[in-house]
Amino acid sequence: MAEHPHQHDAPPRDWTDGHLDRWLPVLPHLDPDIEAAVTRMQRLIRHLGRVREQGVSDYGLHKHEFDTLHVLAGRGGHAAPSELRADLNLAPASITGRLETLERRGFVLRTPSTADRRKVDIVLTDAGRAAWQEALDVVGREERRLLGVLSEDERRTLSELLRKVMLVQEAEGRDS
Repeated sequence: MAEHPHQHDAPPRDWTDGHLDRWLPVLPHLDPDIEAAVTRMQRLIRHLGRVREQGVSDYGLHKHEFDTLHVLAGRGGHAAPSELRADLNLAPASITGRLETLERRGFVLRTPSTADRRKVDIVLTDAGRAAWQEALDVVGREERRLLGVLSEDERRTLSELLRKVMLVQEAEGRDS
């Protein structure tokens, strides 16, 4: 019986394989599996960050505008300025400027607070939600494209393995 011509071929190589080839002779005690996993995660996150920035830009948003709309959407589409400021870790003057810009663009409205009529709530408008969702979809499509090479079980396993690692980091009380 003839052997399949590709039966003993090595798996395809990526950038990280070349990185390991360069560093293992220099650092012989380097764990190649740890270095490969960390390097690949870093490169993936950098790539997704660039896709996010481009997606945000393509829909006419600045990163800080997208971040503000994202936090507001995550709070159900309405929040007090102080809540947004805390979530975004901003100074009071910074959140005021952001909200003024987003209001001028029609992405948010200031309405009297339901809790205290002397204060205002920030409400995400339909236009703001659409701009946020369109920019978010760009990243979602790229995440699905890249992770789509994995089966459902492989994606679940990857997620579970990363959770196991993150539980160690989170138990130490360090910010992410």
